[in-house]
Amino acid sequence: MNREETVTSRRSLLAGVGAVGAVTVLAACGSDDPAGSGSATGQNPDPTEEPADGGNEPGGGGEVIGKVSDVPVGGGAIFAASEMVVTQPTEGQFHGFRGVCTHQGCPIASVAGGTINCSCHGSKFALDSGEPRNGPATRPLAAREVTVKGDDIVLA
Repeated sequence: MNREETVTSRRSLLAGVGAVGAVTVLAACGSDDPAGSGSATGQNPDPTEEPADGGNEPGGGGEVIGKVSDVPVGGGAIFAASEMVVTQPTEGQFHGFRGVCTHQGCPIASVAGGTINCSCHGSKFALDSGEPRNGPATRPLAAREVTVKGDDIVLA
């Protein structure tokens, strides 16, 4: 093989690798799946499912998530340490959700304006059901059962 053939082969290889990389990046931006497999970050690959370890990570059953006083009526609160969002659409009615957007796995950023909000791509979810109210997310937030024990909100 002469030098010119070697250079051409290297150029072709590099151009092909660049094209594959560009296609991969573009494909990831248009999906409802979380970015990547989650293995490098320890995140659950499907943000709509419970952790595969049965809840042995933060947010496991029986854990006190926060105080009732932390969750305003008609709104909600984010409990990042437990990867949870707890809402109270009407007085005394509490709902728990996994605090990860179902579009691409971004953490939920706020509960405001009557919805649960992801700041990454603008998805908004209903306070009472976690159903998407504004895309790009098309799947609801994963429900997590919570109960009230005294002044505490507890993951059931």
